[in-house]
Amino acid sequence: MHKPSPFALAATCLLALAATGALAQQRYPVTNEQRSTAQQVSQTGVPLSELAPDAPDQYTVKRGDTLWGISGIFLKSPWRWPELWGMNMQEVRNPNLIYPGQLLVLERSDGRARLRFGGGSGGGAQAAADDSAIPTVRVSPRVRIEPLTGGGAIPTLQPNLIEPFLNEPLIVEDSQMKAAPRIVAVPEDKILITRGDRAYVRGLSSTPLVQQTPGRSDDYRVFRDARAIADPVTNKVIGYEAAYLGKAQLVRGESTRDGAVVPATIDIVFAKEDIHVGDRLLPEPPRQFMAYAPHAPTAPVNGVIVSVYGDAVSLAGQNQIVLIDKGTADGIDTGTVFAIMKAGVRDVDRTQSGQTANIRLPDERNGLLMVFRPFDHLSYALILSIEDAVRIGDHIANPR
Repeated sequence: MHKPSPFALAATCLLALAATGALAQQRYPVTNEQRSTAQQVSQTGVPLSELAPDAPDQYTVKRGDTLWGISGIFLKSPWRWPELWGMNMQEVRNPNLIYPGQLLVLERSDGRARLRFGGGSGGGAQAAADDSAIPTVRVSPRVRIEPLTGGGAIPTLQPNLIEPFLNEPLIVEDSQMKAAPRIVAVPEDKILITRGDRAYVRGLSSTPLVQQTPGRSDDYRVFRDARAIADPVTNKVIGYEAAYLGKAQLVRGESTRDGAVVPATIDIVFAKEDIHVGDRLLPEPPRQFMAYAPHAPTAPVNGVIVSVYGDAVSLAGQNQIVLIDKGTADGIDTGTVFAIMKAGVRDVDRTQSGQTANIRLPDERNGLLMVFRPFDHLSYALILSIEDAVRIGDHIANPR
């Protein structure tokens, strides 16, 4: 019996992935611009000058790897992931479906670099086709490709860094929050509301008694009235941020009895902090499956960090969340990467005898951040890397 190589088996897995990974590809889309960039690079490769100084000749994808991290292994700029994908585009149709156990081989020739899977050029489709008629094979334990569904593919970033914040911070219009359903009362023996407590709400549509079912529209998030977000330079209000407090489930809808309004009943199922009468409810959005494909802005953008997520916090470190003053109206979308610029200090030039002059040193790059939840004029971003603490008022600019 013919025994296929481990890489032929990996290629067979990739073909199966194409058939079984459609749902995952829908969840993790690739933009037309990213695909166009990758198609161009797949034909030419990238200049050797764009490679990381210590880019290895080969690398085996491991559990716990991220696309950002692998991009940083091969390229100077990790956000330029379409180039990494493009170098191997014939074998990786969707860059969000790269799996532990796959071997990436870097080829250098004629001043250009290309990336392919180990086991031969085009190591997938043809090898798999040659072996497609084999009814039984012996699988070598030396090479293992992880499950063929989206759950086994390596993520762009570690999901735990962003997922807790996907449904927490919220930018709203002040009028929108004031019109949202509100908690109007609690049982007589309660002052503060927390997990496991019951509360009563006005403003929810009247519905009969319901039994909570996961995924239904009976799930709500609880917020405190929105606070104004002001530009740190001009002090002009540029948006409103609602403070996330917890989650609630609807038990019964609002009704009337004997000419009086009977508020809706909710149970608090999660409390980040104490909830009070007067706090507001908004529907729980559907769970999002995001790829977070990092990319530079399509046009020059200069913005500023307007707040750090968290009460009374003015400094931020790596893996913390900040709010920037740019959003979808400025062409910003999920995955946009910015350089964080540390403002140059002001000083006095005393080097000329008898003369002084006020000077300001140039701004220097302090790190990188990536937008993960954009709104019209504001966006939440994750700090990916920094050299020094990030402050409110620090500028952001296109990465270079």
